[in-house]
Amino acid sequence: MRKLIVTGSSGLIGSEVCKHFHSLGWQIFGIDGNQRVVFFGEKGDTRWNQKQLETALPNFKHIELDIRNRQGVLDIIKEIKPDAIVHTAAQPSHDRAAAIPFDDFDTNAVGTFNMLEATRQYSTAIPFVHLSTNKVYGDAPNYIPMVEQETRWEYADEQYLTGIPETFSIDQSKHSLFGASKVAADVCVQEYGRYFNMPTCVLRGGCLTGPSHSGVELHGFLSYLIKCNLTGTNYTIYGYKGKQVRDNIHSYDVSRFAEEFINAPRVAEVYNIGGGKQNTCSILEAFKIAEKYSGLEMKYTYSDQNREGDHICYYSDLRKMREHYPNWDITISLDETIRQIVEAWKNRLD
Repeated sequence: MRKLIVTGSSGLIGSEVCKHFHSLGWQIFGIDGNQRVVFFGEKGDTRWNQKQLETALPNFKHIELDIRNRQGVLDIIKEIKPDAIVHTAAQPSHDRAAAIPFDDFDTNAVGTFNMLEATRQYSTAIPFVHLSTNKVYGDAPNYIPMVEQETRWEYADEQYLTGIPETFSIDQSKHSLFGASKVAADVCVQEYGRYFNMPTCVLRGGCLTGPSHSGVELHGFLSYLIKCNLTGTNYTIYGYKGKQVRDNIHSYDVSRFAEEFINAPRVAEVYNIGGGKQNTCSILEAFKIAEKYSGLEMKYTYSDQNREGDHICYYSDLRKMREHYPNWDITISLDETIRQIVEAWKNRLD
């Protein structure tokens, strides 16, 4: 039985990766210290998801470990001897980072470095998949010419009508401290690939979402929006008239790509992973879809102050991913994703 280490295993992507690879016959070792509850308070707690994994997956083992614990990381990888690693653990909030800069950098940059070096000391042959973020591009996408439409912003420059490619600059723009710590991790994953010829992969995520998300205001766009809708909580739109655009990808399709990469790994690759143009929505458009499945009207207020470094319009160009891995594509639509999140929150709120 092949062995997979998944960091951040109680989170959205981590838990989906655990379930997906378990269904393929892998033995899963989930590393998670529930730091989300430290970063976001009780509403961010992921223990419920950990318990679900422990109950539902016979070949899953939870390991309570903070990836900032360098010796702990070195020891556990040496002990388990994994066949692959999917690294999803992070401080994930663009906004929260400024309030907890040491926690943010130590988790995102140093924690990733700990994982990379521990992997190298064990083996340079096993695939290492790292969940990065589109925030590594900073606010540079905002300087692409755009046109304002009735419910969204859209690129006016034809070269970006299929989305942001991996060749887009990550340099000389405002990233937020979160974006900067993720840039550090992103470049380190690439460098371990190139320098040590390791099969590493950077996935620069758009809005990664799904029914297992513990969405909070500072992280988890669709999940938090839908929770607000179902509970009658006021949702605050920050700037850009609520027309800011995101591409949304279901966590299942992220897990499927990790499977494709691990089965046919490449060295030091970078992919922009998101829903692509077909799965885009603005905040205003997301309200309408959520209302369709919940039957409840969205309550919201508007603030003219946009979030620092926030994207006006961002969606991923998926052509490189499809070219390298033609068996992979988006399988779950935006509408179906939102329907699933509505049902999941209904069950959790009952």
